[in-house]
Amino acid sequence: MRFLLGRLMRSGFLLVGVSLLSFLLLQLAPGDFFDEMKLDPQISPQTIAGLRTQFGLDRSLPVRYGLWLQSAARGDFGYSFAYNSPVAPLLKTRVRNTALLAGVSTLIAWLLALVIGVWSAMRAGHWDDRLCTGVMSISLALPDVLVALALLLVATRTGVFPVGGMVSTDFADLTLWQKARDIGAHMMLPVLALVFGLVPTLVRHVRSSVAEALSAPWVRAARAHGIAPGRLLLRHVLPVAANPLISLFGVSLATLLSVSLLIEIIMSWPGLGPFFLEAIMARDVYVVIGTVLLSTVFLVAGNLIADGLLFAADPRIRRS
Repeated sequence: MRFLLGRLMRSGFLLVGVSLLSFLLLQLAPGDFFDEMKLDPQISPQTIAGLRTQFGLDRSLPVRYGLWLQSAARGDFGYSFAYNSPVAPLLKTRVRNTALLAGVSTLIAWLLALVIGVWSAMRAGHWDDRLCTGVMSISLALPDVLVALALLLVATRTGVFPVGGMVSTDFADLTLWQKARDIGAHMMLPVLALVFGLVPTLVRHVRSSVAEALSAPWVRAARAHGIAPGRLLLRHVLPVAANPLISLFGVSLATLLSVSLLIEIIMSWPGLGPFFLEAIMARDVYVVIGTVLLSTVFLVAGNLIADGLLFAADPRIRRS
């Protein structure tokens, strides 16, 4: 319990540090949301000054951060200048869409990586293992943007998958099963792009961990005692190789999230990515801070899950 409590405390300090640094950098950047209004002759300087006072932009930096902390404690996370609304309701739907995309992509990527990585480690030194390693190296060198654009090109030329958005225009008239199929069809392209970008890295780590475990002396001794290969792999090799892979899980989630924001923009998926870009272009400060903080929450949650799994899988951590 102390192990997990320590992780939670460090995660809390991390979130506070990220919010403070984001707030500081954004507030020190030149210009703000209301600067463009100065170009409109129909808006008087007094009106702009009143808006800046209304949103607290005329106060000192520590006061603005303190007010934002109070808003975050209430669950609002600041006020959006562009939408004239608290930030939290604006992020709610987009967080759900991003979490759905990232969760499905993570599950598929890890399942594929485990199967391919374990098979490649068991075939180490053979021609098919070399072929698999070469394909993964080439895939790793391809930029995520290029993969996403290639998938979009194929989809627009063939019409197999819908391009852009999350649902069809007649989504409200569909049955529950048809709605699930429609969302799944719209998810296909961004999920493929994310999985294609994540699997090569995961496969290399899985293969390395499993191959290292298979080369251990105790594995040769177990084979000499006649333990079946399947039992040896599932009951002994995989638990030994699991520790570095569990630690990798949190890092992979952070990597996938950063890539998913870019893929969402390219694929027009209504998640945090397009909303984040829109907020940056409009200099909607509190929306940017809220999005960055939520991205950090995803990273922290992934690492906490990995720490919990590592705590359950490794008795050495529990004893310490």
